[in-house]
Amino acid sequence: MDKKILNILFIGDIIGKPGFELTETLLKNYFQKYDIDLCVANGENLTEGKGIDEKAAEKVFNLGVHVITGGNHLWDNWHARKLLAANRNVLRPLNYPSENPGNGFVVYDLGDKGKIGVLNLQGRVYMQPIDCPFKKADWAVEKIREQTKVIIVDFHAEASAEKMALGWYLDGRVSALIGTHTHIQTADARILPQGTAYITDVGMTGPYDSIIGMKKEIALKRFLLQTTFKYEVASFDVRLCGVFVQVDVETGKALKFDRFCFPEF
Repeated sequence: MDKKILNILFIGDIIGKPGFELTETLLKNYFQKYDIDLCVANGENLTEGKGIDEKAAEKVFNLGVHVITGGNHLWDNWHARKLLAANRNVLRPLNYPSENPGNGFVVYDLGDKGKIGVLNLQGRVYMQPIDCPFKKADWAVEKIREQTKVIIVDFHAEASAEKMALGWYLDGRVSALIGTHTHIQTADARILPQGTAYITDVGMTGPYDSIIGMKKEIALKRFLLQTTFKYEVASFDVRLCGVFVQVDVETGKALKFDRFCFPEF
């Protein structure tokens, strides 16, 4: 008897207008190539490279994305708070204080195909001293597994070691742990021994003639002068980064895991 499977696409941090426009152009091709059942995209940088608002989220959902995840830059745009409070399919990291608006996970119902849990967490190394992502993951995974074993985690973190640690910690309990935030795709996409697909960072969907999405001259001033300059999204050499994971519905374990970057370097 054939296994019942779900095909899931994750698009890395979409950076402003350049990242959105390339996603708009290419996303349907990946839906067709992988016969996608559910698509997740990190959108914490959708609105002019910092944060997200209702208009930007609506555009992404209209492309066929089912769930938008976030990170620390969500809070850079005040309009994100209204969006997070109103739409359960736009997530913020679960381990921020609970008084903040929004949800850290959602169980998306695909009808006859089944349900998929999407969990958003944030690291603490070199970042805000928020609640423990490991302990929050324990609680959330247990709650989600009451409805489904298929669970995708966006772990928005700075330190590779912290991402790897949570990957090993959750191996066998979630279907995939996908790192975001550092914007450069890593070459370590693999399925861990207990069945969890893992990548340290999925990379960004945005302009690579830049310093992680920012105009080079502005980013260089920050480093050279050690003072703040207004963030401006770069424009050129735009690439789409993401991963595809195929999951066994009965076990929640990953069967296939592919990373991609288009155009390739």
